[in-house]
Amino acid sequence: MEKNKKIVVYGTVLSLLIAASLFVYTVYASNMLSYLSSDPKACINCHTMNSAYATWQRSSHRNVAKCVDCHLPVGDVVAKYKSKAIDGWNHSVAFTLNTYENNIQISDDGASRVQANCIRCHTSESATLKLNADKYHSGKDGSLETGRKCWECHKYVPHGKVRSLISTPYNLGVKKK
Repeated sequence: MEKNKKIVVYGTVLSLLIAASLFVYTVYASNMLSYLSSDPKACINCHTMNSAYATWQRSSHRNVAKCVDCHLPVGDVVAKYKSKAIDGWNHSVAFTLNTYENNIQISDDGASRVQANCIRCHTSESATLKLNADKYHSGKDGSLETGRKCWECHKYVPHGKVRSLISTPYNLGVKKK
């Protein structure tokens, strides 16, 4: 092999090894694989989610629902991971470019998913909801699906009254175990 070809081959191999090493390091440093799990601690890989995690930890939902149970489609694995990918992309762009606000707002798509999951979990379980179904939660007018959201009345469930990065008590004290 001529000397120039050897330099090109070795340079290519070295470049590929460096690129692969950087990729592996990025996967490791960002805890990328944790996002494939249902563990709520995966959500606090980004410090901006600490307040959401801290308020959920002290909520009535802590023992019955994880982040994915409310924020992702349930029952359809493809839809779940598609939503995870879209949300992950949007979050990573916002965090990288620093375009998010201190009080993170849920997207319309995310709000639709949360609404569907509120209805899924609570329609048949709550005696109060059943008693008031004809007054407030009737599906006839479509208000639950298209207009009125559960959290308009249940404002502080499950993330509490304050959800901002700078005003949630103990939001910096969340520890990964």
